[in-house]
Amino acid sequence: MTNRGTILIIDDNPSVIDSLTLFLKRKVAKIISTERPNDIPLILSKHQVDVVILDMNFESTENTGQEGLHWLREIKKIDRNQVVVMITAYGDVELAVETLKEGASDFILKPWDNQKLLATLNSAMDLSRSKRQVSQLQSQQADLKQSINKSSQAIVGQSAPMQEVFQIIKKVAPTDANILILGENGTGKELIAREIHRLSARTDGIFLTIDMGTITETLFESELFGHKKGAFTDAKEDKTGRLALANGGTLFLDEIGNLSQPMQAKLLTVLQNREFTAVGDTKNTPIDVRLICATNRDISEMVTSGHFREDLLYRINTIQIELPPLKARGDDIIEIANYYLRKFAEKYGKPKLLFSPSVCEKISSYRWPGNVRELSHAVERAVIMCDGERILASDLLFHSATESSSLDNKPMSLNEAEAILITNSIKRNKGNLSAVAKELGIGRQTLYRKIREYGI
Repeated sequence: MTNRGTILIIDDNPSVIDSLTLFLKRKVAKIISTERPNDIPLILSKHQVDVVILDMNFESTENTGQEGLHWLREIKKIDRNQVVVMITAYGDVELAVETLKEGASDFILKPWDNQKLLATLNSAMDLSRSKRQVSQLQSQQADLKQSINKSSQAIVGQSAPMQEVFQIIKKVAPTDANILILGENGTGKELIAREIHRLSARTDGIFLTIDMGTITETLFESELFGHKKGAFTDAKEDKTGRLALANGGTLFLDEIGNLSQPMQAKLLTVLQNREFTAVGDTKNTPIDVRLICATNRDISEMVTSGHFREDLLYRINTIQIELPPLKARGDDIIEIANYYLRKFAEKYGKPKLLFSPSVCEKISSYRWPGNVRELSHAVERAVIMCDGERILASDLLFHSATESSSLDNKPMSLNEAEAILITNSIKRNKGNLSAVAKELGIGRQTLYRKIREYGI
């Protein structure tokens, strides 16, 4: 145990604290001590302690060890993974067994043998490190199950606009530069972000996505920074924030244009200082993440209008990538359609399916306002509905919200009419979704859900 970790010594005998400190000061990175066990909660809230050395007896008139047991239980309430080594002058085997049952990792006697003490603390330090690693892995597994297990998807396309995008990706992926991806809904912004991560030096780290359009302002800090147990009413246990989970990897903030001004300020502070503080905590945690952001909004216009901070924009767009809409990608459209045909034909047990010539013509002539996402959904529906070995034009149905721009007398469902109203409002308000929600008399979260549902 050489100059590593933090040890907290709790003993009401100053000479014991002095003796332990003198012996350990060159062997551990930091030593904290107190004669008052009541200080324990405050110390543990301010410092990450690897090992606690806890005296069994604090009352000179009663040497039963019960007060030490009481504080052992209190420490375990604060952090069940905290490693505690008990120390006492009374070598009662039954008492030693009881402390181990209550969660102590080991037990040493006064007066101690220096080498045995060192060996005990060395083992305790190793145990503490292992517990933290296990706890972190368990937290990552719970919070990242869907994100890290998301299957990768090929980027299909040989068109000139996409070749320009590929050239930029090739240049910027090996760097740690922050990237801003611009493009309409459904153009594949997350796919590009994942490709950048795959080609980067962080490829073995985590790629974590956060849809900023779905996070309310009240949950923003807890989701991004995490929180401590008891920080607010529903904080039943510690929660690891997305920044900590993505440490060493890539954090993708989708729909960054939806951040409110207060949220923008908090994010800017984190990017400037490269550290954050969990809600309800007092300790700053350093971070090492590669940031990739995306939005379908005119971010420059938002800066001009005062809706987005200019200094935050400078932080997030060291490199800017603009994705072309599907309608501008020429022959890529058929290539992408065939990619999804193979994918969904295999998924639904129809491996011999092909497009008829009429389908290819229909796909090429349609404007695809919902971009690649809409094309994917259309091909999947066609595969499901097709009864033969060739998909016909009649199997390919376009349900895009923007296929029709007015509420005329043709038959339509309530959902189709609602989609048209939302689309027209988005056009009128030039993509300002807050203004759209206000105009339609619905909440922003409801609007985001309907946009995704209708493929707008």
